[in-house]
Amino acid sequence: MPGARGVTVGRISIKAVAAAPLAVGFAFVDDYRTVPQWMFGVTGFTPVGEQERGLGAEYAVTMVLGPKTLRSKVRVTEWEQDELITLESYEGVRNTSSWRFTRVDDEHAELSVEFTYDFGGGLAGKALGRIVEPFVQAAVAQTEKDLRRLVEQRYFAVQED
Repeated sequence: MPGARGVTVGRISIKAVAAAPLAVGFAFVDDYRTVPQWMFGVTGFTPVGEQERGLGAEYAVTMVLGPKTLRSKVRVTEWEQDELITLESYEGVRNTSSWRFTRVDDEHAELSVEFTYDFGGGLAGKALGRIVEPFVQAAVAQTEKDLRRLVEQRYFAVQED
């Protein structure tokens, strides 16, 4: 969608209820090693520096959408145990994601995210937006499906032990 002054901006919202307690969902999303398993297109999500989680942690992200490989570095700017994780980019493709975790009951949690990205203005930003936009809808659906499935698998595996 076009943003202010012709800048190509996109927003993705995902909301899913997982058959797992809130703490399990939060721990799964908070573990950087799991991100490429469930975030559609993410092929790399590695810590920058020694801090691996929590407020101030930084990550190098590689994402493939269609024919394009996008790179950025993100920093955790908000982190509240079992409630909220917000990442904002400080290098590369501008993006922000805010993850919210809500208890439904003892065995279910709602996981929701709002992800925004900005490819910038000008011809290059608009061209990049046109290339990746067709892949965004598929990315949303696949991410929600994979995240819910993997959180539930993690929970059920722990229950069997």
